[in-house]
Amino acid sequence: MNRKEIPIFFACDDNFVKFTLVTLYSIKQHASRDFNYKIIVLHTGITEGMMEKLYELQDGNFTVLFRDVTDYLESISDKLPIRDYYSKTTYFRIFIAEMYHEYDKAIYIDSDTIVQGDISELYNTDIGDCLVGACHELAMLQTDEFGTYVEKVVGVDRNNFFNAGLLLINCDEFREHLILDKFIHYLKEYNFVVTQDEDYLNLICKDRVFWLDQRWNTEAYCKTDYPPEEALMIHYIMTSKPWHYEDCNLGDIFWKYAKQTSVYEEIKAILDAYTDEQRQKDGTVMKNLVQLAVTETEKEDNFLNRENAKRDPGRVAILQKIEQYEREGRFGEDVEDDPPTKPLLPDDINYLRRDPVSAAKTTLAFAAARRFVDKLIADKKLIIKEIKGIENFAALRSGAVITCNHFNAYDSFAMQIAYEASNQKKRKFYRVIREGNYTSFPGFYGFLMRNCNTLPLSSNHKTLKKFMEAVDTLLKQGHFILVYPEQSMWWNYRKPKPLKNGAFMFAAKNNVPVLPCFITMKDTDIIDDDGFFVQEYTIHIEKPIKPDKNLSYSKNVSYMMNENYEVWKNIYEREYSMPLIYKTEKKTEE
Repeated sequence: MNRKEIPIFFACDDNFVKFTLVTLYSIKQHASRDFNYKIIVLHTGITEGMMEKLYELQDGNFTVLFRDVTDYLESISDKLPIRDYYSKTTYFRIFIAEMYHEYDKAIYIDSDTIVQGDISELYNTDIGDCLVGACHELAMLQTDEFGTYVEKVVGVDRNNFFNAGLLLINCDEFREHLILDKFIHYLKEYNFVVTQDEDYLNLICKDRVFWLDQRWNTEAYCKTDYPPEEALMIHYIMTSKPWHYEDCNLGDIFWKYAKQTSVYEEIKAILDAYTDEQRQKDGTVMKNLVQLAVTETEKEDNFLNRENAKRDPGRVAILQKIEQYEREGRFGEDVEDDPPTKPLLPDDINYLRRDPVSAAKTTLAFAAARRFVDKLIADKKLIIKEIKGIENFAALRSGAVITCNHFNAYDSFAMQIAYEASNQKKRKFYRVIREGNYTSFPGFYGFLMRNCNTLPLSSNHKTLKKFMEAVDTLLKQGHFILVYPEQSMWWNYRKPKPLKNGAFMFAAKNNVPVLPCFITMKDTDIIDDDGFFVQEYTIHIEKPIKPDKNLSYSKNVSYMMNENYEVWKNIYEREYSMPLIYKTEKKTEE
């Protein structure tokens, strides 16, 4: 019978291969027999005696192979910076995709683990075009120094940093995106010293991680919210080694499997020989590791600071200002200077654009905008990966207020594309803009601002009244109006900001639904002119939020605004696999 083959990789030396044997034994106890498993141990020197012990675990479903990677490392030695990679076996996982072109995906697993789940279920997980499937590194969440380090040095949110001890590697995507070359590039750029290759992997795979059930990497060192028997894999990271500590958390599970192997006595001897002095030294090592994270964070020449030095200083300053404003809770304020504003007077604007001259300018503006957007897309300055929920837009049968998060001038183009994809040809798409963008924006963008079905707000009371009348008319006629309810634009800010009530006042007053849209972003491989990665957008269009006929106007405003925020929050937490937490500093009482 032809059974599907599942490749599982380990990387170890002669001293650690005995623990690989225990891990493999635990895998065998739970693995489905509907598959064949090829176990490949990457190494630079394992004795024949230890190999023979692993060979004993072979059967009709499991085959064990050893691959000395010395020759491979020598073949790429001209690319590698001068470092002792031959002894750093954990780096070997990065070479798997390039060494084994026959595999489209593979499992890598550390040897300080016990597997209690069916490894075939892990392998058969569809991770799409993500680079890896992995679990969150809980140490980054439960030790603040580590979390601060990965954010301030590696540039990865602590909530989205993965532990590399178990990886479902998308080998096809690794090869397509030249992950090995990127790894070598960053090796030459910076020497990460806290979690080493794990730092590099997280940096390279940022935004391309499929988050596995956390039970697939249950860290004995960290707290969990589920019982041990539910752990699909137990990972004895850092100082939580059962062969060093009799009272190791979840150690009894390790020994249950170890006792059934040929290396039990050897491992037990390691525990018996491990001294209190060595355990005390372990504690010192951990304290030093925490201090190392602090030291790296405080270095002026750390990795993230080096990267920022290559980027547009104006953009770097904007990001720093965003971080400051978030801490201070100043969500409604812009971080970039608007063009000088002059008041928009009533006679300066025809909101409904019914006269022939205005209509002609609108036609011309949309044609120019289309050419501009097409070029942005062709040049990969605007990348829209997917529009999810377009059926919610297409199903609208009345006027509606469209809401969207505001993080870039291009998000307006993205929403225009979503509108066009909805095939709502009988209803026009308008957008509310600021007064200064209409009255004072120069050049090509100013022409678009004034003529692409825009509805500028105004500081002039009479013009504002005219604006409100136009909004009411357009919604009653069945058209759509895009409003940015966050009010402020924060460049490439991914979190939803607290909402203002204007959009929901329009909807409640005119008894029309709010269509909540939220755009999520991912780094691409493309570096923009400012030195930052071009973002890939996914537009999420959720079900309309309709006014409740049983609620008053004011309560409907609050109801729809709160519902909209919850929809956005849910999208954020689902798509980014992290809780929505603001870094707002709590003000201390005087």
